[in-house]
Amino acid sequence: MSPASLSGAFHISTRYLQKLFQSQGLTVAGWIRRRRLHGARRDLTDPLLGDLPIHAIATRWGFPSPAQFSRAFRAAHDLSPAAYRRHAEEWQK
Repeated sequence: MSPASLSGAFHISTRYLQKLFQSQGLTVAGWIRRRRLHGARRDLTDPLLGDLPIHAIATRWGFPSPAQFSRAFRAAHDLSPAAYRRHAEEWQK
């Protein structure tokens, strides 16, 4: 997912898409990043995906490297992905 692919899917220009997000105080890239982090966070807490390596979850949600995913996740949640997964496992017990 990218600003170009979103604008293409909705048959609008990338510039117009950016203006729509700007009117809401958002950027397209920021919204995409939040959606990816939300999906990754959900996968990290899914017991059915407990054996899936964190780097595979990062790749699944479009992060180009595990390090970039880890930095973005920590910035958003104040925990590393591994620590978040461990805490989620404890919460589910």
